[in-house]
Order: sequence, then structure tokens, then C-alpha cells
Amino acid sequence: MINRQSPLFTLVFACLILSFSLLPVQTRATIDSRLESEIERYIKGLRSRGAIGRNERTAWVVYDFTRGEKLVSINENASLQAASMIKPYLALAFFHQVEAGKIIYGSKSRRHMELMIQKSNNESTNWVMRQTGGPAATEALLKRHYPSLCRQIGLVEYIPSNGRTYRNLGSAADYARFLDALWKRQLPNSNEILRIMALPGIDRLYHDANRVPRGTRVYNKTGSTAMCCGDMGILVARGRNGESYPYMIIGIIESRSRSRSYGSWISHRADVIREVSNLTYLDMKKRYPL
Repeated sequence: MINRQSPLFTLVFACLILSFSLLPVQTRATIDSRLESEIERYIKGLRSRGAIGRNERTAWVVYDFTRGEKLVSINENASLQAASMIKPYLALAFFHQVEAGKIIYGSKSRRHMELMIQKSNNESTNWVMRQTGGPAATEALLKRHYPSLCRQIGLVEYIPSNGRTYRNLGSAADYARFLDALWKRQLPNSNEILRIMALPGIDRLYHDANRVPRGTRVYNKTGSTAMCCGDMGILVARGRNGESYPYMIIGIIESRSRSRSYGSWISHRADVIREVSNLTYLDMKKRYPL
């Protein structure tokens, strides 16, 4: 038996404490390794062919609302460019102030809200942000009242007139917590935010994702810059039994430098997100009667 007062006991105890501190916070048992492995294999193949560069990072989250299971968690806590994926947060801040009785949601603000989310109109985005006091005040409001949704959120600038917004930050994990709270109607005016996010538009989770059935309901917000391509959204799969099976997908691809050919770069990265959406739907078919 080791004497508790001996240097050897102290050393062994310290090593045990260190070993426990190095254990992962989230065990792998909570992740569907089949789908996560498929996505990792797909991204690795793209990198080996040079279709995704060494200077590009990706982040992915997939969550099944029916079983309450996170199926994919890849770089979800990485702080990446938010681009227009910050806009649902601006809607949250606005509706928080509406609920507090400080501003009114009328025809004018509804129009700006729809333009901000559906059309990704930057002038309307800045109008909405001005109603909640500008970038710094809006970030402070969000972090004060919704800290769990804003762990990597950095809202530091209005959207520039040229659309190049590189300084606002977020993470796939933040967007996942936001979408989870939104879907569970835990946020102010959740139904209205969902209505606007479901308005017709081109997305990267359903449109041209040829394995996702036509008519699938989508609630989403894309984000695009010359350095960031992303989408965050909820898809509602329809089962053969008449039931609905909602799940979320968040995909972000960020480059450390601006692309010389924006159109080509953003198009190819959008197709990567679409293929991950295809893989996700096929995995959902193995789980449910779709």
C-alpha cells in the first residue's frame, strides 16, 4: 500500500487527475459514427483531389429532432466567418425587443425582416440592426439574454455596402443551439422567424440536392462571401407513414484567403454542402420509413 504522505502517492494521484482532465467532454457514443465517418471520408477525398484546399476549414453538425440525437459533430466549435448566417440572430434580437415592448413589428419592419432573411438584402439587414442599437449593442443584448446560443458569436460590424462581411463570427455549434431552440418554440416570435426562413429561395440543403425528395420543407439561411460558404437549416422529411421527421444540417466551408474567382469558388463549395445534405437524407432513410 502506498503511503498517502509519500512523494510516490502524490505523483500517482497527479497523473490520475491529469488523465481524467484529458478525457473528451462529449463521448463518441452520442454520435452516429456511420454518417460522421461518411462525411469525413467525403471531405478527405475532396482534399486529396485538391477540390478543397489546404487553407480551407470545414464544420458540420447534423441533429435528428425525432430521437433527440446529434448525428454529426465536426469542428462544431470552430469560430468561423458568419456571413449572412448571422441574420437570424438579428431577427432574434429584434423580436426580443418587440416582446419587451421597446419596438413594434409592423408592415415596414416585416418587409425588412423578409428581405433580410429571404433575399439576404444587406440594406434591410442594417436597418434591422439599427433598431436594436447597432452591432455592439445587438451583440450585448444577445449575449445577455441568450448566452448559450452565442458562445462564439462575434457581431462587430454592419454589413458593408459591397457585401464583404468578414469580421462577424459564429460557429456551427451556435447555429445548432439556435435552430434547436427555434424549432422547440423557445425564442421570441419563433413561429414568425420560422415562417420567414421557409419563404422560397435558393438554398444549399434542398435545391439541387438530388437525393432529397421534392416537396421537403426547408427552414434555412445561407451565408456567402469570397471566403465563406455556408448554410444552416432544418429539413422536415416526410415518411411513408404520414409522419414528419425533422432534422437539422449546418455546413460551413471557410478559406483563409479570398478566392480569385468568387462565382466558381462559391458554386463548388455549395455543391459540397448539397452532397452532405444528400448523405444525410440517405442516412435518415435508414432510420425512418421515408
